[in-house]
Amino acid sequence: MPDRTNAPKAAITSRLVMHQWMLPEHANAHGNVHGGVILRMVDEAGAICAMRHARRPCVTIAIDSMTFRQPVHLGELLICTASVTWVGRSSIEVGVDVSSEDPITGAVSHTNSAFVVYVALDDDGRPQPATPLLLTTDEERAIFAAGAARQKHRIERR
Repeated sequence: MPDRTNAPKAAITSRLVMHQWMLPEHANAHGNVHGGVILRMVDEAGAICAMRHARRPCVTIAIDSMTFRQPVHLGELLICTASVTWVGRSSIEVGVDVSSEDPITGAVSHTNSAFVVYVALDDDGRPQPATPLLLTTDEERAIFAAGAARQKHRIERR
C-alpha cells in the first residue's frame, strides 16, 4: 500500500537513475540520437521520480528549456538521473541530468539537463496537495530555494 500520509519526504527516497541503450531506431537523419527521444526519456524519468515522491499519478505541466551540449551516439547508454528539487502546493519540480556513456570505454559525458514540473493528481484526476520535501542540509535548502525562484519566474512568464 503506498504511503499517502503526506508526511515530508527526502529527495533521495524518490531519486531515479534510468539507463537506455541507444539503438538504430533512436536515430535522427544525421545518425545520432534524435532529440525527441532524449526529451521523452527525460520526461519519463522525471515523471517516475515525481510519482515516487507523491505516491500519486503525476502529469507534466512544464519543461524548462533544454540545450543539447553534444550529440548522443548510437551504441551509447543514455542515462537520466532525476531528483525532486522543489515542491509547491500541488507542483513537483524534478531536475533531470542527462549523460551518455560509451559502454566499451566507460567514458561518460554530460549532454544536457532540464527541470520538469509535474502536478500530483487525486483519484478524480484533479490537482491535489503534493507531498512536502524534507530539507535537512544547507545544500538541500539552497536547491529548494533555486527551485522556488524558477517557479516564480515560470508564473511571471504566463
